[in-house]
Amino acid sequence: MSDERGPKSANIFDVARLAGVSHQTVSRVLNDLPNVRPATRARVEQAITQLRYSPSPAARALVTRRTRTIGLVTPGSADFGPTSIAMHFTVAARAERYSVDTVTSPEPDPASVRSAVETLLRQRVDAIVLVVTDVGVLEVVRGLDLSVPLVAAAATQRRHPHLVSIDQYRGARSAVRHLAELGHGRILHVAGPPRNPDALERVRGWRDELAARRLVAEEPRNGDWSAASGYALGRELDLGSGTAVFVGNDHMAIGLLSALRGRGLSVPEDISVVGFDDVPEAPYLMPPLTTVRQDFRALGELMMQKVLLAVEEPESLTEDTPIATHLIVRESARALG
Repeated sequence: MSDERGPKSANIFDVARLAGVSHQTVSRVLNDLPNVRPATRARVEQAITQLRYSPSPAARALVTRRTRTIGLVTPGSADFGPTSIAMHFTVAARAERYSVDTVTSPEPDPASVRSAVETLLRQRVDAIVLVVTDVGVLEVVRGLDLSVPLVAAAATQRRHPHLVSIDQYRGARSAVRHLAELGHGRILHVAGPPRNPDALERVRGWRDELAARRLVAEEPRNGDWSAASGYALGRELDLGSGTAVFVGNDHMAIGLLSALRGRGLSVPEDISVVGFDDVPEAPYLMPPLTTVRQDFRALGELMMQKVLLAVEEPESLTEDTPIATHLIVRESARALG
């Protein structure tokens, strides 16, 4: 299918890169603010002319009314992924001299998230950022009449200029591909919560990689991301020698490893295990855990760049390719034979 959108218009970040300055400096030049050296101002103006950059009139009209505060809605759990995303986003926001007001949604369901968003709107934030952990949340948010931009971190097949994500699907496929290439023909999946977008994309990747290799996909078993749920499922799984398990996150894998030891099974001699996340403890487990690393820092920075564009240059927002994952090979999976 051909792309009929035409060439992409330059945005404030393009000007900053060409002029070799920060986007804040470009903003100061555009708004004729002081404390910009004449040579720097001339360089920025030259870049503006060269790129034929035209800032959004609506965004410029809002400059004096901004609070430089972003509302962040996080889930009411301490799971590694959402916590890491929130931390790195907050760091990226502070680097841009924005403060972050965080509201925790006690439950991941749409009603709780709607309430959190409404709370932040009353606080006059410049934008809202969501860390989405329930597939129903995005549909509810789309129906809200928001007065400020909203950016969401959510793994989904549907692309949107206001969505950012890490590529859960290809990360899952890389984990299953690794196990298959080690000779495993039976690869089970311990998945995350059934309504979690990341978990659903990892299940999809697991199924598709198995299908591509003409291997049977047995019904996945769902945990809740905790080591306790991984342990409980590890005690119940029907395992035979040479079986491999792709686990939806590292904490469930930690519980699974403990359950397998309790059953007298050795990893990787009897069972190969691959996790997802690359938590700090992963290299120090017995055995060190093969896993899929997510770049939460890159995601946090991308979220902040999306917010800045949504506030300053909304017409320049485009869909982003999900951030790539990396398979980290350690000792919890080995070749058969």
